[in-house]
Amino acid sequence: MSRIGTVTRMQFVNRWTFIWIPLIILGGTFIITLLIHWMIPTDEPKFGGGAQAPMWYMLSAGVMAMAATFPFSQAMSITRREFYIGTMTAGAITSGIMAVVFVIGGLLEDATNGWSFNSYFFRLDWLWHAGPVIAGIFYFALTMLLFSMGLFFATVYRRWGAPALTVGLVGLGLVLVGVVFLITKFELWGSVAGFFMSAGVTGLTFMLLGLTVVFATAAYLPLRRATP
Repeated sequence: MSRIGTVTRMQFVNRWTFIWIPLIILGGTFIITLLIHWMIPTDEPKFGGGAQAPMWYMLSAGVMAMAATFPFSQAMSITRREFYIGTMTAGAITSGIMAVVFVIGGLLEDATNGWSFNSYFFRLDWLWHAGPVIAGIFYFALTMLLFSMGLFFATVYRRWGAPALTVGLVGLGLVLVGVVFLITKFELWGSVAGFFMSAGVTGLTFMLLGLTVVFATAAYLPLRRATP
């Protein structure tokens, strides 16, 4: 357990990766969104998509967590399992901080009527239908999913190299295009939309948590035989 804690602390030695850069991105997009909304001459509620920017950053944080610390951890005789659990714990801590900030921001926007000019950065109507707790879990799940995906891509690169990662990404893109083609060909877009609408925010949140488990598990498999 102490070695897992050592890995988690090691990830936070460079606090820019897990704390300051996500907060700078969040603060920057928040200020820019507020300024844009302030200049829009309407009293109607205004919603922005910039809140997702720090979450997408966590994709690269997952890559950096592997690239920057994995070789060093092996020099410290830390097992791959300990490195994996400690790194996932670091990602979960940052995701949790992000979720708390988003929920507090949403509650403030609700209390101030969107900072007094109907500007909503954190509180998206469709997301908050199930309440702030589910919204917080959604933010955590989405952030953790992107971190897990980044870590998965980094472990594939470390285990099999750039060619395998490139071929895998191209293959994934082709699979997605094939799925879109089949849905379009059989005119299933209405059914797909109905499925997600019936699932609601709570169902969507659990889907994100399920995908997070899939990518987190997939990230561990190549890591077991990866070399520094």
